Amino acid sequence: MLDIIRIEPGISVGALARSFDFTRIAVMKHLAVLEEADLVISEKNGRTRNLYINIIPIQIIYDRWADKYSSYWGSKLTQIKYLSEAKTNKEK
Repeated sequence: MLDIIRIEPGISVGALARSFDFTRIAVMKHLAVLEEADLVISEKNGRTRNLYINIIPIQIIYDRWADKYSSYWGSKLTQIKYLSEAKTNKEK
């Protein structure tokens, strides 16, 4: 759902619900959880609710966790890549 809302800012709940094979009620329940987590912002426009992604909580998590570990794991994965390539080149 977040990917669809990100790609189509302002998408209506009805249009979002048509993207899935489950009921509109199920979509609305899931949206309620996303809104409670502050990941989705809904804006009432007459009878329509338009949806927007709130990227700030995701960015905060990224800043707190991913940056801290990305350099470590990036380094380890690079080492594995070089070892694998070296072994493959020896076998040729």
